[in-house]
Amino acid sequence: MKLLILGGTKFLGRHLVESARAAGHAVTLLNRGSRPGLFAGVEELRGDRSLAAQGLEALGNRRWDAVIDTSGYLPRLVSVSAERLRDLVGRYVFISSISVYSEFVEAPDESSPVANLSDANSEDISRDYGALKAACERVVTATFGARALNIRPGLIVGPFDPTGRFTYWPMRLARGGEVLAPADPTADVQFIDARDLARWTIELIERGIGGVFNATGPAQRLNFGTFLEAAQRALATRCRFTWVDADFLVEHAVEPWMELPLWVNDAPGLQRVNIARALAQGLEFTPLDKTIVDTFNWARTHSAALGRESLGSAGLQAEKEARVLAAWSERAA
Repeated sequence: MKLLILGGTKFLGRHLVESARAAGHAVTLLNRGSRPGLFAGVEELRGDRSLAAQGLEALGNRRWDAVIDTSGYLPRLVSVSAERLRDLVGRYVFISSISVYSEFVEAPDESSPVANLSDANSEDISRDYGALKAACERVVTATFGARALNIRPGLIVGPFDPTGRFTYWPMRLARGGEVLAPADPTADVQFIDARDLARWTIELIERGIGGVFNATGPAQRLNFGTFLEAAQRALATRCRFTWVDADFLVEHAVEPWMELPLWVNDAPGLQRVNIARALAQGLEFTPLDKTIVDTFNWARTHSAALGRESLGSAGLQAEKEARVLAAWSERAA
């Protein structure tokens, strides 16, 4: 099988390349060439769909069994690649996001309403991320019909994660001591190891599966307390968790999700996404302790070589954590 990957040098793209090659498939990368030679033996083409059709001239009239679009954020640009590849690929796989849903009070499934752009011309990714991803999905489906596969991952985690949105917890627990834990230990948490997402995506292509799938995990519900306890055991570290009330955290300007990753203060459905369809199509998960340990080992090596800032901006600074914990203790006293 021949696969074309748009992007491919970033987090998920790396794992897609590795999974495809492990399965014996030929891989071609199409990107702007900012990181050439990252994968030995993988064909690289230079292209940039922001330049419209002329930016994809390197494709020629070659054909692939499927394309995986890992870097589509704007429907205008996704339309360029979808139209150009309409007759050159058998299936268009678009990596979307669970952020497409219009609300997260309940646990959304694939039939739940998605967000719509209030301004049809918006290209403000930070403000309209979910609605833009939903619009990109519509472009792919309109162009490819039954040959479209839209995958909606939750938080993607594991080695090579550039954001720190999961990595923070293994790195913080490894330091030990009193750990500020957010609000409610019984709150749900969801995420997916990039290796599982990549492997499953390749398997869906191999089996000719189309449609829309939520893709997060684990298979059974996992709460925050259990997650942190599992991380502590996996890393063999000594921690004492102090669960601080949500209102107190907000009062002290601690940001959900980015400063305390996995903490969602006012959108519980974001961590309760229904994945029954994905499970029925064979989505399987790496053991939690392996994801934690592998992520930590990568992050420790990576930060030693390139500095702590190379792990992304997410996570609570140690000084701020100490201040909030002291204030919480003082209030309790």
